[in-house]
Amino acid sequence: MIDVLVVDDDFRVAALHRAYVERVPGFCVVGEAHSGAAALEAAGRLRPDLVLLDLYLPDVPGLEVLRRLRASTDRRVDVIVVTAARDASSVEEALRNGSLYYLVKPFGPGALRDRLEAYGEMRRKLACLGEASQGEVDEIYAALRTSAARTLPKGHSSQTLGVIVETLRSAGRDLSAEEVAARAGVSRATAQRYLAHLSRIGRVELVLRYGLGRPEHRYRWP
Repeated sequence: MIDVLVVDDDFRVAALHRAYVERVPGFCVVGEAHSGAAALEAAGRLRPDLVLLDLYLPDVPGLEVLRRLRASTDRRVDVIVVTAARDASSVEEALRNGSLYYLVKPFGPGALRDRLEAYGEMRRKLACLGEASQGEVDEIYAALRTSAARTLPKGHSSQTLGVIVETLRSAGRDLSAEEVAARAGVSRATAQRYLAHLSRIGRVELVLRYGLGRPEHRYRWP
């Protein structure tokens, strides 16, 4: 399991982000903090693998918390910034101080899930690494940028893919291509193309429902 500390000054937002994280297999929220001082204390006490860090905190600025977390000699922790701050200086400083990603609020569970899954893939690649070749190094760096949209076949739209993915995620059960089409507002043929793509790259589970005649293909977000 990958242990996560959620840091946000708003209790409701922190609870929402906790819920998002806990939907992702392999991730566990070990604590919440609602100020910079509390975040630093919790990081030292709970020793999380990853911190989801808001920049707008009531005492210590989030960027200063990031610097202190990354400078710790006891145990370095990975950080993904999750914030409403959109100014270029905040983005640049977060990058320079070691934030793995910068996620701008508001965002849905799908956006955070993609980042967490990419982070998990990066950790798995690092765990299996011996002496790295350039190709292996490239794969590790690419892991954080990986998403279903990066492997889209020609003629497919990342916007339509996002709609299909969110339709499956929010359903909470398996759906047929016809049901996905109706919920997403696209044609059945379009839904089928994108579902087939997601199934090929292993992002959705294909469920066969047997009855009379040929089995029905249904799709479920894992």
